[in-house]
Amino acid sequence: MEKKTTSNETEPLTSKKDVSDCNEGEDCKENGLLDGNKVHPSPGDKGETAQISNGYSGVQSSVPCNGMGEVEDAQGTAPAATTTTTTTTETWSKKIDFLLSVIGYAVDLGNVWRFPYICYQNGGGAFLIPYTIMAIFGGIPLFYMELALGQYHRNGCISIWRKICPIFKGIGFAICIIDLYVASYYNTIMAWAFYYLVSSFTAELPWTSCKNAWNTGNCTNYFSKDNVSWSLHSISPAEEFYTRQVLQVHRSNGLDDLGGISWQLTLCLLLIFTIVYFSIWKGVKTSGKVVWVTATFPYIILFILLVRGATLPGAWRGVLYYLKPDWQKLLATEVWVDAAAQIFFSLGPGFGVLLAYASYNKFHNNCYQDALVTSTVNCVTSFVSGFVIFTVLGYMAEMRNEDVSEVAKDTGPSLLFITYAEAIANMPASTFFAIIFFLMLLTLGLDSTFAGLEGVITGVLDEFPHVWSKRRELFVLGLIIVCFLGSLATLTFGGAYVVKLFEEYATGPAVLTVVFLEAVAVAWFYGITQFCNDVKEMLGFTPGWYWRVCWVAISPIFLLFVTCSFLSNPPELRLFEYSYPYWTTVVGYCIGTSSVICIPIYMVYRLIITPGTLKERILKSITPETATEIPFGDIRMNAV
Repeated sequence: MEKKTTSNETEPLTSKKDVSDCNEGEDCKENGLLDGNKVHPSPGDKGETAQISNGYSGVQSSVPCNGMGEVEDAQGTAPAATTTTTTTTETWSKKIDFLLSVIGYAVDLGNVWRFPYICYQNGGGAFLIPYTIMAIFGGIPLFYMELALGQYHRNGCISIWRKICPIFKGIGFAICIIDLYVASYYNTIMAWAFYYLVSSFTAELPWTSCKNAWNTGNCTNYFSKDNVSWSLHSISPAEEFYTRQVLQVHRSNGLDDLGGISWQLTLCLLLIFTIVYFSIWKGVKTSGKVVWVTATFPYIILFILLVRGATLPGAWRGVLYYLKPDWQKLLATEVWVDAAAQIFFSLGPGFGVLLAYASYNKFHNNCYQDALVTSTVNCVTSFVSGFVIFTVLGYMAEMRNEDVSEVAKDTGPSLLFITYAEAIANMPASTFFAIIFFLMLLTLGLDSTFAGLEGVITGVLDEFPHVWSKRRELFVLGLIIVCFLGSLATLTFGGAYVVKLFEEYATGPAVLTVVFLEAVAVAWFYGITQFCNDVKEMLGFTPGWYWRVCWVAISPIFLLFVTCSFLSNPPELRLFEYSYPYWTTVVGYCIGTSSVICIPIYMVYRLIITPGTLKERILKSITPETATEIPFGDIRMNAV
């Protein structure tokens, strides 16, 4: 999403004498807006010389503070003329492009595998109560806050802090590092899905039989026509295909011996990053169109799979297990922690994506309505995905003659790549359903990848416009290469162990900490009154007491509650037959800390470089560097 700078230069401007007419010239100069007869672009603004923010374009020229200065015509020759540049800020082509992009970002692979598992594990239908409460008082207010911040200040995750609270600028750098970590493992899961997709173009899916080179003596195909019984040591052909052919984890001894790199997965990941590059290299003009496919296609497939799953024998058993409420679970603290964590990671504040996407909205776009619509769509999608998964799990339990709880013990990606893949393989028209299912997983992952990388791209381009504003394609290429190289460890035979470690420890606690500090900085340092006034400028109404209370107290407490619960009781990781040793937990926390440490480091750096006494340094560091901006027709004028 680049900002295009058009060189329609330059009209001679008023003389220094005209500029001095400002009644509050001293105040203007103090705010860095006027210096002699020049208008300085605000430090946090985009563009190489001058910035017209929030989707408005025009010529920023040398005018008095009251905005009534006269500008000479194009042929004039006023003395001491200052050259300016017409700056056009690119916005979304259509409102629907923005909505689809945000929905595509929020609705990802986790909606399909994480929510159904967490729901049935934490009381089934009863879990919807804490989930809804956490969404109303935690997730949605934070979602709305980031959309409003991005739309008003029109900056990415780094430079936006100059306009909010400069001392917290390290949050932006932390977000970029977290996004890079996510890109290094999340796309590997899509590489697995792509491998399955390619393998699905056969008359008989390769994970349906035990007669392949990768199968072992424990392989048991209970779907065969032979009278086969399921024993304690039985392994399904789908599980062996996933573990021994796709991941090849049997060739690794764990995180201390990852083994070689799988060339098949490397090629799959290379193709995925190629698709990602050509989808985002030009900005919203390309990514805004791609999401018409990647954000809508999954819903078509989910509907088809829901109808198919509902017609399978035993589907009702899965639905009953999914929704049957266990009210006693509501008394357990971990259920509420899981509900808070699920809604937070599902909506996805804290990754810089909502700030980046909203920064390309028109200034008066109704981001309040957008927040309610997109967050609701996300939550409903998670709920419906549970039916898609559990109708099939009920079918599996019926075929195995087991309880649904035994069939549903697989969690995370295994739920999709083993259990669901096996069920699809034994349906009529299995090849068709396998192809559309793995295409759905790819599209779910792609638009989330677009969003995550756009958070980094917008943040860096806005912070260093003179270096990268006209070199977006080159920067995106370099970023993609870095992410691909960072993914090499996840492409090894033990790469699945790395993926799980990153998912649980390297990003989760770090994002929670980042968003907690972000909420505190906005509500307590920038000021809830100022933030609400900003919202009123854009939308014409002030957020009510409910939103104010959430932003000031409930949402920070919500984040602090989840973070402390995680740190006090970290999960014991186990994948397949491998139990993670203690040192891997330490490594995971170190990786997570490597991003969060940017925040205190920048605070110290900021205080050191700021002149004055300690008190003066602190006051300057928590005071926005730029004046509040208000829209004036089609031009953004600085208010002083």
